[in-house]
Amino acid sequence: QVRLLESGGGTVQAGGSLTLSCQVLGGAQYYCTGWFRQVPGREREGVATIDHAGATRYADSAKGRFTISKGDTDTEDTLHLQMNDLKPEDSGVYYCAVSWYYVCDERIPQGDFRDWGRGTQVTVSS
Repeated sequence: QVRLLESGGGTVQAGGSLTLSCQVLGGAQYYCTGWFRQVPGREREGVATIDHAGATRYADSAKGRFTISKGDTDTEDTLHLQMNDLKPEDSGVYYCAVSWYYVCDERIPQGDFRDWGRGTQVTVSS
């Protein structure tokens, strides 16, 4: 069974940076993995994904400011999201997730993902 443990959230001023990390335990190395953001009253939205070959995809709001990366060993993946030039609209709960599929859909649909972490809060103050 895959388990995901996020860390690295916090409060930062606009223009600042944060790096989120996610331990992916349970042998999900070959699947598409990604980060999602949710704010109250809105659906969870995809932010960035990365597949086993390292190919990345980003939501328009994240392009040029966020970088997703991963490292993996035989038993554990670590997924990162480097977020620069943060804006108040980047605030929300960030979740890491593992897809059903090896290839990441460029639309980053929530329904493609089967395993989720509990989330980490990011707050960007203006």
